Amino acid sequence: MAETRSAMVPALVYAALSTAIVSSLGMLLVPSISQEMGVSVSAAQWMLTLNLLAGAIATPVMGRLSDGPHKKMLLLVSLGIILAGSIIAALAPNFTIFLIGRTLQGLTYGIVAVTISLARRYVAADKVQGSISSLSVTVATGIGIGYPLTGIIAGLTGFRWAFWFAAVFVLSAIIVVLRVIPNGPDEQAQSAPFDYPGATLLALGLGSLLLGISEGPRWGWAAPLTVAVIVFSLVMLGLWIRTELRSDHPLINLRVFTQGEVLLANLTAIGLGAAMYIGLSVASLVAQAPASTEYGLALPVFWAGFVMFPLSVGSFTANRLVRKFGHKFSLATLLPIGAAVMAIAGALLWLAHDELWEILVGMLLFGLGMGAAYAAMPALIARSVATEELGSSVSFNQVLRTIGSSFGTAISGAVIAAHSSADQHATATAINITFEIGAILCAVVFAALLINAAAVRFRSVT
Repeated sequence: MAETRSAMVPALVYAALSTAIVSSLGMLLVPSISQEMGVSVSAAQWMLTLNLLAGAIATPVMGRLSDGPHKKMLLLVSLGIILAGSIIAALAPNFTIFLIGRTLQGLTYGIVAVTISLARRYVAADKVQGSISSLSVTVATGIGIGYPLTGIIAGLTGFRWAFWFAAVFVLSAIIVVLRVIPNGPDEQAQSAPFDYPGATLLALGLGSLLLGISEGPRWGWAAPLTVAVIVFSLVMLGLWIRTELRSDHPLINLRVFTQGEVLLANLTAIGLGAAMYIGLSVASLVAQAPASTEYGLALPVFWAGFVMFPLSVGSFTANRLVRKFGHKFSLATLLPIGAAVMAIAGALLWLAHDELWEILVGMLLFGLGMGAAYAAMPALIARSVATEELGSSVSFNQVLRTIGSSFGTAISGAVIAAHSSADQHATATAINITFEIGAILCAVVFAALLINAAAVRFRSVT
């Protein structure tokens, strides 16, 4: 049993890495999918949109189910569906079938929440907080590894082999989970009826909201379809909140979000999620854009993925530092520290992105800031909510990160659409404005966290 416990955290981290590997198959491959599938770049963007929609719907459901007794089975079934999606995408004879595979891969967004619930249940009490922090930053760390691997594989052999690599990795994660995670139901977990009305309303609300945000730049923000979709989402989310507050067994216990630390973590997740995606997506665009754009580094896809590698180094380093020195700081302090470092990274990318080394330094700082902030978020939640609410609470934090990322997508997409050259590439003005927005957003989050910290300290003194 002791040997199993010692292997528990590495096994859960390995399973969570599947999220990073699958995520790296996204925006880096859009140009390749467009060319090889014979669709426009705007149509190819649906491989991101549908994957995001599926993740937003699946994540809160997986989070609630992970609070129940069948945690290992949930993880295995989810990985199995992601494996099937990877194989379908790799074999897809046309773009429609390919999109089906990408949709199934969307379950990967809920994997981290399930692994955190397993860690809370089986890892020794004195190591739980460090384990949760490690699992939370696994995606950020893994993206810095996944992007280079995807770029190498796609650059040498084509995009299909990148999906085959993801399939093999997910299969190996399934084997690791089967061998290491304890069998049988979790006897300490409470069995409760599943909240089907809440799940349905949240799926409709989040799905339509993210659809409107993601497609708004292409449909037009004032277009009747965009307005109708967003209004529908707000109505569904309003009904969902009302249903959850009246339910004895809600999908997500909204009452826990009135607790200061949980609310702080969730609001920060939205803001930093948006800023992070702006930085990553535009840096990737700069790396692959032709030199004729006056800002592009003209890197082939083989090398473009390596631009994200410093992100992995930074987030891994931050997580190690948090685990080693975290006892000297409060978890709430780590959030403004992370936001401050991300604000510095955003300012650097805004003011200096003409050389490759500038982009690499910006990604390193982004990784350091993300690692500190993302390590603190689930730990703040975990110490503020009951064990039976952990999975759903952490999963909702993941959903809010996803919503923030989709806001970042919409912002960068709208700016680039408004400032595109005749050859459909973003202009230098678009790149500067988008980086500027990301930097300002990080600064606003940092300022808000400082104000909150000052207010908390003032209340404690008085």
